Amino acid sequence: MDKAYLRHSNGTFDISFHLIHSGFNVDRRFNFSRKLDEPVSSFLTRVNANVEKVVNKKKKKKKNEYSVMESEEHKVTASLLQENSVINDEVLCETVFKDNNKNVYLRVLDKDYLIIINAPYINTISLPNSILANFPVYPSKFEAVFAKKSLCEFIWYVSNNKKSWNKAGEGFIYIPSNADINSHLKLTCIPKNEVSEGPIVEVIADVAVDASPGECPFEYRHMFTKNRCTDRSFRVVTYNILADLYCDSDFTRTVLYPYCPPYALHIDYRKQLVLKELLGYNGDIICLQEVDRKVYTYDLEPVFSSLNYGSNFMLKGGQVAEGLTCFYNTDRFKFIQDASFVIAEEIGNNQIFDFIWEKICKNEKLKERILNRTTALQIIILEHIDTGNLLLLANTHLYFHPDADHIRLIQGYITIRYIEDIYAALQEKYKDKNINVIFCGDFNSVPECGIYQLYTTGSVPEDIIDFKSKEEEAIEGIHLRQQFQLASACGTPKYTNFTAGFADCLDYIYYEKTKLSVEQVIPLPTNEELTQNTALPSIVFPSDHISLVADLKFL
Repeated sequence: MDKAYLRHSNGTFDISFHLIHSGFNVDRRFNFSRKLDEPVSSFLTRVNANVEKVVNKKKKKKKNEYSVMESEEHKVTASLLQENSVINDEVLCETVFKDNNKNVYLRVLDKDYLIIINAPYINTISLPNSILANFPVYPSKFEAVFAKKSLCEFIWYVSNNKKSWNKAGEGFIYIPSNADINSHLKLTCIPKNEVSEGPIVEVIADVAVDASPGECPFEYRHMFTKNRCTDRSFRVVTYNILADLYCDSDFTRTVLYPYCPPYALHIDYRKQLVLKELLGYNGDIICLQEVDRKVYTYDLEPVFSSLNYGSNFMLKGGQVAEGLTCFYNTDRFKFIQDASFVIAEEIGNNQIFDFIWEKICKNEKLKERILNRTTALQIIILEHIDTGNLLLLANTHLYFHPDADHIRLIQGYITIRYIEDIYAALQEKYKDKNINVIFCGDFNSVPECGIYQLYTTGSVPEDIIDFKSKEEEAIEGIHLRQQFQLASACGTPKYTNFTAGFADCLDYIYYEKTKLSVEQVIPLPTNEELTQNTALPSIVFPSDHISLVADLKFL
């Protein structure tokens, strides 16, 4: 028997059914959205009107085409039935469409539809506007109700004419081969949950599979990450992926990155490279900066969640539509809590910052500049499943400006001070747990500056030159200290940011050297690879930053 699919929530219901009737030459899917507190008669009146409109339009079209006299317009009378008895028109729809109601039918013309209530249903599914051979492709939008994505059945097909389709793969992600170049992809999906399945949907890509840019330098790095870490070891990745927010402008294309082809700056192209690079690292912890909200929602989160990763995303302050993301392998880590904040919103309201806030307030220009920054700190607490160790994982992206060493050092202190406070609370709450700190991010600070000294030695003197990077905002009389014995897991590479105008080490994975050891640091790209296309980003580097990857081990 044909089926009609009904979903209800918040006082309304949506119902859809596919009417195929050779007698009336109709092949049409009907969709209705109605209120649950209306009587059955109101719902059926709308069904009658919509179906009649289609049926009689077909009749008129046939009459005009063949000059055959038709009978009067057809009158449609739909009805609802339960156990072969017609349901009274005065009954409210919410009574008929209860979750536990079974054997409820919708009769339209001479066809009966078994109404499936709150079955899995796909509202939106689409494929990307750019598809590269040998790079992962997945639904660019997938929105479903009452469905569990991990149980849904995804099947991929390929065709060179959009008529005959050959099955190519299964699963949420498909990687086209070189043989698929110039062909089109089709994806079908049967939405499912633990108890039922919904109607199948399909979508065909608007674009053909394009040739890839060839082997990317990160693929050589993947040779060192083919195997996942086990036991007490885990892999950490940090990466500023270059937000589309800062890439999609004439200034970016003509001034910042004129050496990069415009198509390679487009987010539809770059996100394919980002995902292939990240997936190939087989990381357990992935900290990202400059993550566009849309890229997180429609690309990163759907892909990583399909591979058993949990995630935490936070926007930076103000109206900025990009932020920070942490992904963690749920087979190895369990989420405990998060504790994130925007510096400008917290610094004047949290007493743990009173010491430095009092100094800042003595310089109005310095105060104003700090409060106008959108810089954020993301913290999540994870429990390592194998050992029970707790991981205080922090992620940040500090302010960038050539005359802002003092701002960054202040932000670097504020973030580590907040980490100290969260650490103390965890010690009090989990007295029997070993708590480990890892602090990742784009600190926009070279090793010679104060942040690296503060983190790796524990303090910076009050006369450090960073405080005088802008004379009118100078701050005096501050001897900064922090309690952790930190080291940089990847050392101080020559480059973690490489553009035509600037190249240096800005990104770090800081870890507690008394509690963790470094087992492996994944080699960074060579100078020849970085300069092959002048600088970054390029057709083979999706960002102006280079990812850092290190394997750590609990001692």
